[in-house]
Formats: sequence, structure tokens, C-alpha cells
Amino acid sequence: MTNFTLSDLGWSDQFARQIGEDTKDLHPARIYEVQRDLLLVLTEDGQKSLIPTESAGEYAVGDWVLNDGVKALHRLEPFSNLTRKAAGHVSYQQRIAANIDTIAIVTSCNADFNVPRLERYLAMVSSAGAMPLVLLTKADRVEDARDYQRQAERISPLVTAIALNATDVEDVAQLIPWCRGGQTLALIGSSGVGKTTLRNSLTGENAITQDIREDDARGRHTTTHRSLVPTPYGGWLIDTPGMRELQLAGMEDGISAVFDDIEQLAIQCKFNNCDHESEPGCAVRTAIEAGELETDRLERWRKLLREDAINTESVARQRARGKAFSKMVKKTMTGAKKRKGR
Repeated sequence: MTNFTLSDLGWSDQFARQIGEDTKDLHPARIYEVQRDLLLVLTEDGQKSLIPTESAGEYAVGDWVLNDGVKALHRLEPFSNLTRKAAGHVSYQQRIAANIDTIAIVTSCNADFNVPRLERYLAMVSSAGAMPLVLLTKADRVEDARDYQRQAERISPLVTAIALNATDVEDVAQLIPWCRGGQTLALIGSSGVGKTTLRNSLTGENAITQDIREDDARGRHTTTHRSLVPTPYGGWLIDTPGMRELQLAGMEDGISAVFDDIEQLAIQCKFNNCDHESEPGCAVRTAIEAGELETDRLERWRKLLREDAINTESVARQRARGKAFSKMVKKTMTGAKKRKGR
């Protein structure tokens, strides 16, 4: 990497306005990689490593931090924040990346293409506050890639879908408008769909790619960590490891945006608490009977709302327990110091 101006790195007035009297003497830096004990950052003076003053999970690739040259003393509020419920049975939200202008959901024109999973990704992207883009790779291997585009675009008016061959330079050039002029583009999706190939084409790197399995069109993880990488077009790219588990938490707004067609119908129902089952005057059931709405889509909407509500409550409980524990520890340590001082 070479030296960049703050503007090159994506700095804007939104971040400048967050600098106050108590932080005006600190220096801005953008995180390009989060390690366990260090933050690797980019500044106007080049690459640096900073000591985090919060837990590593509080930071994400793409964050802006204010520093004194040694420590990251203050994290600026991001304009977009990509999160998910952490994989497994743990109950906390995991920050994936921040300050992303466009998030490209990468899937492929084969068995990996899955409408319910795309709906999940779109809800996550919408909640993050970034623009969504659906990239359909391996378009050269099917007879009609446009069919996959139509299916993706039918999910929501939010969707812009592009079918391409990730190994074709001219095809990948379609993505240049989303990663130039200080803009940041992030790639998310399953393993084996071509994210690393796209990264290589957009950045000029030579990251390792692996073949996909023939039985389910999936591949192994080739990207093992998130990083912010410059493109030759003046923008930035964030590649992410493939997500095998994608649970939503705190994303009700994103779900509403993706399923806006159902939300608008629900407003027209006769009863405010309509369950869209057998109630009279249900606009949702009327749309299903008229063939304007698929029953499966209604069920997926319900499922995501239930999942989001359960996970959000679980995360909130975990945070409350964490705060209570921290308060107890602080109280115990204060009491110990007082006793020691007697």
C-alpha cells in the first residue's frame, strides 16, 4: 500500500463533525485489518499499528478511529455498520465491516442460488445502511443467466442484479463504479461463489482460490479474515469469509424493507392485529388468492420476523447480564481498595 489522503481513504464531513474539543488533537486513521491485540490502520502518513483501547470485537474493518500515534482512543460512529448474530449458540452481535457504501451479495448461477438466503442477506444489508447489489457469478456456465437475474430482482425493488463471469476482466469492469473515488464495496456470500476471484480482478491481487464441490456447488473458505484493500480505481474493497450460518438480530427494519410488498398489504387489512390466516378483510390473503403473492414468501417473512425477535431478545439479555457482571466486578474492586486503604 502507498500513502493516501484522508479523502482517498473515504473521509467525509460526517466524520469531521464528530471531532470535538477533547479529540481535536488526535489523528484519524481507517482500520484495514483487526487483529487480536492490534489494529492495522491507514493514515495520511502510511500504514500503522495501533493498540486498541476496547475489546477487539468493538472494532470492524472500515472503522475510523482517532489516535495519538500509539493507541486508538476513540472510534467514530460509522455511516453503515454490517453486523450479524454471531454463529453458534452465543448471544451477541458480531460486527463484520463498517463504512461501506455498497454491499455486493455474491451468489452463482448454480445450486448455490437460493431465494430465501438472498432475502436474509438483503435484510442484513438494508439494516446495515448500505446499498445492496446482487452479483450472479458463473453466468458463462448456464444457458440463460437472465433467468437468475429476474428471480433476484423479483425479491425486492431494492435489488440491482448483475450476472457476470468473475474470470472475465470486461465483465468484472461493470463493478468499477462501486469501488472508485474513495467508495467502499464489500463482498459477502457463501464460500465457492467467486468472491476471491472477483477480489483478484478488482484489486490486481493474487489471493488463492479453490474449486467448488460438485454435489452442492459450495467451496471451502479461501478468505480467512476481513481486510480493506485498495482498488486501482481509487476505491476500496472488503472481502469477507464465506458465511455458513446467517442469523438475524436487530434487523426488523431491514426485513420490513425487503418484504415491503407484504408490509404494505398488511396496512390494508381490516384489523390492525390481523394474523393473515382466516380473518375477514385480510388484504394479504386476498393477494394470495388472486395469485399476486406467494404463500411461501409470506411464511418466509413470518419466519425471519420470529427469528429476529428471538435473537434480538437473546442479545439484549446477554448485554444486560454483561453489564450487571461488570458492575458487580467494579463494586467488588472498589470495596477491596477501600478495605486495603484502612
